[in-house]
Amino acid sequence: MKQETRKDEIINTAAKLFKEKGYSAVTMRDLATAMGIKAASLYNHINSKQDILKTIIISIAEEFTTGMHSIINSEASSISKLKRVVKLHVNITSKNTNGMASLNNDWMHLEDQLNYYLQLRNDYENDVLNIIKEGVSSSEIKNNNPEIIMFSMLTTLRSLYLWIPKKEDLNANDLAENLSEVLIEGINK
Repeated sequence: MKQETRKDEIINTAAKLFKEKGYSAVTMRDLATAMGIKAASLYNHINSKQDILKTIIISIAEEFTTGMHSIINSEASSISKLKRVVKLHVNITSKNTNGMASLNNDWMHLEDQLNYYLQLRNDYENDVLNIIKEGVSSSEIKNNNPEIIMFSMLTTLRSLYLWIPKKEDLNANDLAENLSEVLIEGINK
């Protein structure tokens, strides 16, 4: 595991503050105080609060995109692909609940990266929707409205950042299996 740099520490502290207060309410002074340094010192490592937000959100969105490419390019069944989507969400969220809060709550504050982020998110949702449609088409998944299935799954998975921190003895693999059973087996024929 690589050692955390000062920039990483700033980003992680900012993500925690963004989760607690919301991006708009956090100032660079708040961040400096939380780190026990002078605000001017932050600029030795980062350019702006916006750059911190971009780093947090875009890195997570790209991690989801990379994971999804692996899933959709596999020869697995639609049900297996959906289980991998669940596992992807659990793994990313359990490693970075604070960053996931920013991804879910602060994305609209992205400036020059907003369109890029929205494209990543839309592509991801379309990939999940296509997996579901393929599953319906191959009779692996009940012939229900694929958009409602996608919405139900992603709404639950996107809110994991709220629930996971409350579980001290969380095992990510067990959680992914249990969520798959609840979210997918219920639609499995």
